[in-house]
Amino acid sequence: MTTLETPIEEIPRAMGLLVPKLKHLGIETVRDLLYHFPVRYQDFSTITPIRDVEPGENVVIQGVIQEIKTIRTPRRGMFLVQAAIEDETGGIEIVWFNQIYIRRQLPIGTRVNLAGKVMIKGTRMYLTSPMYEVVSEDGETTHTGRVVGIYPETRGITSKGIRYFLDRALNDLAPVEEYLPQAMLEKNDFPEIDTALRTVHFPASIEEGEHAQKRFDFEDLFFLQLYNLQEKLKLQETKATKITIEVDEIKKLLTTLPFELTPSQKQSLWEIIQEIGKGHPMNRLLQGDVGSGKTIVVALAAILAAEHGHQVVMMAPTEILARQHYKNLTRFFPRFEQGIALLTANETRVNYGNNLENDVKKKALTEEISAGKAKIIIGTHAVIQKNVEFKNLALVIIDEQHRFGVRQRAKLLQEQKIAPHLLSMSATPIPRTLNLTLFGDLDLSLITELPKNRKPIVTNVVDPKDRQQAYAFIRDQIKQGRQTFVVCPRIEEESSDEAEKAQQSSWNAFQKLEIKSIKKEYEKLSKTIFPDLTIEMLHGKMKPKEKEDIMERFSEGSINILVSTSVIEVGIDIPNASVMMVEGAERFGLAQLYQFRGRVGRGEHESYCLLFTDAHSKTTHNRLKSIAEAKNGLELAERDLKLRGPGEFLGDIQTGMPDLAMKALKYPHLVKSARDAAQEILTQDRTLKNHPKLKAHLTQFQSQVHWE
Repeated sequence: MTTLETPIEEIPRAMGLLVPKLKHLGIETVRDLLYHFPVRYQDFSTITPIRDVEPGENVVIQGVIQEIKTIRTPRRGMFLVQAAIEDETGGIEIVWFNQIYIRRQLPIGTRVNLAGKVMIKGTRMYLTSPMYEVVSEDGETTHTGRVVGIYPETRGITSKGIRYFLDRALNDLAPVEEYLPQAMLEKNDFPEIDTALRTVHFPASIEEGEHAQKRFDFEDLFFLQLYNLQEKLKLQETKATKITIEVDEIKKLLTTLPFELTPSQKQSLWEIIQEIGKGHPMNRLLQGDVGSGKTIVVALAAILAAEHGHQVVMMAPTEILARQHYKNLTRFFPRFEQGIALLTANETRVNYGNNLENDVKKKALTEEISAGKAKIIIGTHAVIQKNVEFKNLALVIIDEQHRFGVRQRAKLLQEQKIAPHLLSMSATPIPRTLNLTLFGDLDLSLITELPKNRKPIVTNVVDPKDRQQAYAFIRDQIKQGRQTFVVCPRIEEESSDEAEKAQQSSWNAFQKLEIKSIKKEYEKLSKTIFPDLTIEMLHGKMKPKEKEDIMERFSEGSINILVSTSVIEVGIDIPNASVMMVEGAERFGLAQLYQFRGRVGRGEHESYCLLFTDAHSKTTHNRLKSIAEAKNGLELAERDLKLRGPGEFLGDIQTGMPDLAMKALKYPHLVKSARDAAQEILTQDRTLKNHPKLKAHLTQFQSQVHWE
């Protein structure tokens, strides 16, 4: 008998020619095959008498082949297989195109099931290219006369071929041992694993198949919650540096700021300060809308921790954002003399207060960091390279935390003798259910309002006929002394061979198309639309010094229009910029467009977001208009999730996670059930010592989900 670990080529009576096709789908073993679930089901269970079929209907009929022949059309040279089939009530014609092998498989006298759409030409009805299945003597069928699964396919193998392998694998499969507790299955009314694996592929009804799939959805969410809660328990047992900060210290530091914090900023800061004063590591996510002031909250926490003699690392996903954080800290806290360092792959500098800023070589800076001289270190992934050591790292801050893989975050934490506190921050608004699924091991602090005097950003979807009017509006804004961002989509011409190749190749090739796109837009704006204005472009392939120079000039106001890729999605703070113009807005997700819009409206001036689109679809326009209608980023993210799925704003760094996230979105009640089940198990048995099967499967689950 076969087991879950049996290679697919060893499945009894496996069709050898199809094995490579299955492997192309990532199916190597029986386990892979059985966990290749249907994306939907079709009900072919009702056999319709031939006399009752109607044109336009999808039907399943059963009868005997009375005639079958192959002809070749004179004009196109196409081969047609024509057949006649009869049952007790009547007859109908069948036509297949370029499938001459069917004549051999369905000789005259064969009883066969046919599933397809009824067509009509004149008064003659026929089925065109139907699915067919020879009916065995016992009447059993795999592909027709029942509910069948429709699977993710690849060239050379259809759902029918996949079902062929599934049928043979399941007929020879040894019973699969259950690993979820029986009480858990009964509480949620789920079938045992062996039954579920058979039912999910060959259900008696669509409802039965979907219910079997839900068992596996629950299972994935359960193991994810189990992992999250275990990590949380581990942190509570791990020692961390206590950073005790008095209320008077906080009040004194707040008086140095040129503005007052909002109530939720103060609340979030207080939650952070309280938790870093405990003896076990903080693991907290600070979440807030674009422009809500998350950066100043984490900056205050960093300064307070550093003033107590501890080192703080602040990691950002891009060099531009890291540099922005460095400038903000040195600007808001000019008297801080214990060293604020910038460390990226291409730039190293340190500031010891009172404008004492030095460009230093990486080796010299890493030596200062390891000696404990530089207390706050801001950077990108360069911060976690092997040659960077810390003397007393007590707090790690990660901006746009979903952009860092779990292993990247863990690397910083594991290399310290005493675990540092972890504070993540994100402007990507993630609905609570999804938050619980992906970041269930993190406590949550929310900034729920924007700073005082922030005006709402006027958002308009611009039709092609209104383009010139929009350009005139931008010119008028620049005459008033304002500045404009222009963001270009990644691919300029999706139909081109170059685009297709780039989509299938490396990220570098993909970036070349992005650069090509903004170069084209830059040429158009600088030479045709605004030849009298100062226009520059910015993209990720530029040298750091070049990017810094452009951002410096844009910040100073000497550049009127900055044409950019999505590199400006996060972290750019130009209070004088009042217009965000997005080309090809339909190519971006709503959450990403929301981030773009957040780059303006940061000063005292009325600001505008112009979404340019050449798409004529009403659905596209309604989708884009929802940005203007949404009350906040959280509401918008929920719409975006339903429209495009979690991969849109979670990115590709945490591959494997979006599938789980989508289950959370589809079945929020399953998340609660899974979390309750995980909490109940760990309350009784924290180490899973009494649940060895569960423990083994959790280990297997962690290895299967890609946490990078």
